[in-house]
Amino acid sequence: MDKVVTKAYAKINLGLDVLRKRPDGYHDVKMIMQTVDLYDVLSVSKKEENTITISTQKEELPVNEDNLIYKAIKLMKDTYGFEGGVHVDLVKNIPIAAGMAGGSTDAAGAMRAVNELFEINRPLKELEQIAVKIGADVPYCVQGGTVLSEGIGELLTNLPDAPQCILLIAKPDISVSTKYVYENLNLPSIEKHPDIDAMVKTIKEGDMQGMIEQMDNVLASVTEQKYEIIGKIKKTMIKQGALKALMSGSGPTVFGIFDTMVQAASAYDAIKENAMAKEIFISKFINPKEENL
Repeated sequence: MDKVVTKAYAKINLGLDVLRKRPDGYHDVKMIMQTVDLYDVLSVSKKEENTITISTQKEELPVNEDNLIYKAIKLMKDTYGFEGGVHVDLVKNIPIAAGMAGGSTDAAGAMRAVNELFEINRPLKELEQIAVKIGADVPYCVQGGTVLSEGIGELLTNLPDAPQCILLIAKPDISVSTKYVYENLNLPSIEKHPDIDAMVKTIKEGDMQGMIEQMDNVLASVTEQKYEIIGKIKKTMIKQGALKALMSGSGPTVFGIFDTMVQAASAYDAIKENAMAKEIFISKFINPKEENL
């Protein structure tokens, strides 16, 4: 085997709470992570020269050691010691700097591909455990699905698949620094935190309405204050019939949950016509473990 092609799926946060700041500077979080049907494609090939190279159609992405794909492959090489080099051709579809774990899922996809390509054959749970060295979202992205994420994001508990729905995803033409959002998050001033435990219960019961009622994101208090466009997109989705509209991660991507494709398409058109976002997708929840990767 000389080449492996894999899909690297995006995620959204159905619920995101920040519990406390840790002595190491990270934050303890409690989140419900959900994979959505929007993905990058990685073609991972062996090469004789003992180097790691990356190519992509997105000129703004680094293709050197600053790319998380590079870091992931180097981690696999340092950990498992396979012979030879690796080239990755990345077809990038997930919006960049969007709060959808685009870089993290590419890193996870590279780890899975190298694991197969070089017949390392380590269980995905083991890859999750080392993936936290690359970034807090990477362990989740190794397997994906509907997952309770705790600690800094590395403590994962698989949940039943979330109730299915029609999803509209819109990423405004701004970039948000996760570091800025966390640095400006005033935890003592937050009066209402998401009830993540209640959300877990509704997901286990397959209760879509109950899940929607619990959805919230404490980071929105920072990002929405800085960027008015996020609130405008949320209001547009609600006006067009969304049952709920929420920012994902540290933003700026907004997603809306809809009952019908007609409503989702109407919201799509309204966002596009008002130039609120260029990157807009109609999608759904998926479980990558059930997909043919």
